[in-house]
Amino acid sequence: MALVELIMPKMGESIMEATILRWVKNVGDSVEADETILEIATDKVDSEVPSPVAGVVTEVFFKENDVVGIGKIIATIATEGDAAVRPSPSVAAQPVSAPSSNGHSVPAPQTAVALAPIEKSSAAGRFYSPLVRTIAEKERISMNELEHIEGSGMHGRVTKKDVLSYIENRTTSPSQVAASPSAAPAQPAASAPKPAPAISVSGDVEIIEMDRMRKIISEHMVMSKQTSPHVTSFVEVDVTNLVQWRERNKKAFQEKFGENITYTPVFIEAVVRAINDFPMINISVDGTRLIRKKYINIGMAAALPSGNLIVPVIKNANHLNLVGLTKAVNDLANRARNNQLRPDEIQDGTFTITNVGVFGNVMGTPIINQPQVAIMATGAIRKKPAVVETPYGDLIAVRQMMFLSLSYDHRVVDGFLGGSFLRRVGDYLEQFDVNRAL
Repeated sequence: MALVELIMPKMGESIMEATILRWVKNVGDSVEADETILEIATDKVDSEVPSPVAGVVTEVFFKENDVVGIGKIIATIATEGDAAVRPSPSVAAQPVSAPSSNGHSVPAPQTAVALAPIEKSSAAGRFYSPLVRTIAEKERISMNELEHIEGSGMHGRVTKKDVLSYIENRTTSPSQVAASPSAAPAQPAASAPKPAPAISVSGDVEIIEMDRMRKIISEHMVMSKQTSPHVTSFVEVDVTNLVQWRERNKKAFQEKFGENITYTPVFIEAVVRAINDFPMINISVDGTRLIRKKYINIGMAAALPSGNLIVPVIKNANHLNLVGLTKAVNDLANRARNNQLRPDEIQDGTFTITNVGVFGNVMGTPIINQPQVAIMATGAIRKKPAVVETPYGDLIAVRQMMFLSLSYDHRVVDGFLGGSFLRRVGDYLEQFDVNRAL
């Protein structure tokens, strides 16, 4: 007998908005408690929003593809006995014809100047969040105006507060700014990237639109390359002891701990030890300041069945032993494949590992996962002839060998630090105790 408000849920500490992907239930539909009402998406993951009560959906306040702030009312649900359905404001808000003085309808007034859509990243590489873009479009702030707003966020990013402050003190009308040819760009034209060459679509071709996640990945990769000058170093590592230990103990490990032991937890363990030795690899950059993280959160890049990529994060990996790391790796990998990760499980990473060896590749040059400053790729483990030093002289033997590669941000990580860190990871793997107890 009550009207219950459905609130946009909080999806993580740093996530302040979400996009409505699809309304599963519409106005007038019955819904059970915990039944999904709508699907939403952040820049991190897709999620479902369940109904807190059983009843009938009476109103929805936003349309599909709308960006909604956390804590806003997105729908109302009438419990039994209070299920009168009212029209959705999102529908009522559509432009309509207004009656004229002579009784005939006239079209709703059109905006004098059409503004170009606000892009997520400007030509100069400046990023604008969905909330900032939404406010800008609503208030008819042009891209040129946005470029001139001084940002108070990290790396000079424009925040909601900056935009609202600009609107409050704005003196020039939107149409004047949009139409003014004299507005100077934020960066010299020479700094803008060259346009991509036109692609021929004649002949036997298929045009495939990127899905939402692929667009996000694409933007993130381009932003990373524009932000960080990438350098990649390589080392070859003899992991014969590790391979022999795993082959000898994987069945016992499964029986004792109920988990399948892969190489990934061992790689993470070695990386954590190396980060403790070289803590300046565990940083991020804020303008001219370095932010050193005293916690170690390891992201592990995982390929999804759709072909897209996601990076779940093992929080406080330096507090976990090999069993704990194995449980975390297996759990996150399984839930990533089933699209069951929570937003806070794919953020706040301080270092990332990606396994190119799973695809049979021997090495790779990965792109840094911003705002981190380094990412390590592990190649395929292969049997190769190698020189082995013995008390009786050097011998040629068949060994289990692999390549490690480290891409790092050369603004703050030089060759000494990047190369020394990578070599230390390799040393820990080569020194793995073949008699290590479970």
